[in-house]
Amino acid sequence: MRFLDGWRPLAQDGLLAAAMAVLLSVVMIYSPRAGALDIAAGIAGSLALVAWRRAPLVALFASTAFMLVIAARTQPGPAAAYPVMIAVFAAVRAGHQVAAALVSLAFLAAGVAVNLPGADGTGQNLQSVALLIGWFVAAGVAATVTRHRQAYLEEAEQRAAEAERTREEAALRRAGEERLRIARELHDSLTHSISVIKVQAGVAVHLAHRRGEDVPPALVAIQEASGDAMRELRATLEVLRDDPDGAEGSGGPDGEAAVSGLDRLDDLVERARSTGLRATVTVSGTRRDLPSEVDRAAYRIVQEALTNVSRHSGGAAAAVCVEYAGDALVVQVEDDGKADPDAPPVPGKGLLGMRERVAALGGRLRAEPRPEGGFTVRAELPLEEAP
Repeated sequence: MRFLDGWRPLAQDGLLAAAMAVLLSVVMIYSPRAGALDIAAGIAGSLALVAWRRAPLVALFASTAFMLVIAARTQPGPAAAYPVMIAVFAAVRAGHQVAAALVSLAFLAAGVAVNLPGADGTGQNLQSVALLIGWFVAAGVAATVTRHRQAYLEEAEQRAAEAERTREEAALRRAGEERLRIARELHDSLTHSISVIKVQAGVAVHLAHRRGEDVPPALVAIQEASGDAMRELRATLEVLRDDPDGAEGSGGPDGEAAVSGLDRLDDLVERARSTGLRATVTVSGTRRDLPSEVDRAAYRIVQEALTNVSRHSGGAAAAVCVEYAGDALVVQVEDDGKADPDAPPVPGKGLLGMRERVAALGGRLRAEPRPEGGFTVRAELPLEEAP
């Protein structure tokens, strides 16, 4: 289609030149003074109009030269001026007003010089010259109007593009401001609360050690979980405060990979066990480096699935399976809880977040009750670039 669009103007110019050549040839054939040289000159002057759009000055000078030859030899009347007027229109539209004016004056002066010596038809000849002057002036005015209209359209397009660019910049600025606002809110609210939890848990563990008492596993889990939550919150704040155009946080390529990837899977499962959840981990396939988005999404899916098991399937056991397949990473978390396939649970924010992460990577997620009871979450994450 682009090829055809490029050739369409040239085809139109060729049709115009051919039509003008046919018109002048017919006029020459019926002119008693015209010979083969005059017909050839008329055809050549008309075919020069093929370049009126791409090389207006070439078309102007070539058509004028050939038409002057015809006018001097055969005096065919106004027909000889048609190619010159079209070329004048093209030159003025392209901004060559001086060249177009000089050529027009030269052609009209030559016409006057050729036509005035006729004694019997002086009045008619002057009328023809006056008519040609009017036509040339009209061609120049039409070309000027066309040129100004084209300039106006180009300026309007530029203004529209500038307005669009300004809107995009404003949207990016508002998005950046919103990111900073969210970062401030998270810092002022969650950071303080998590810090208090971590400090209080640490104090309780310390006091238990001083008294020689056994530290409750739940208390240790709270201390470790609050420490992990604080690290991840700091990484999230770095991501929110980073320049969205490409600045990176200190935590990794995207500010979060250093604290939430499959390299911390054992810690995650161990923390779940400390809450009383019986959990096992199985890793199959050849381990290899993963894209940061896939690594983080896999970690988050396991984290959310284990959290759901702890909250909704008391006393259940969970099995975490990670498979490094050829072109995908498969993460599956199953439990033997009380989920009923005939009454599937209503998806909450956690499942919604999992689906969004998997969809953003172009993967597939299956989260549903098992026929034999319990619940399964299975995510297939492609290892190519995220779409």
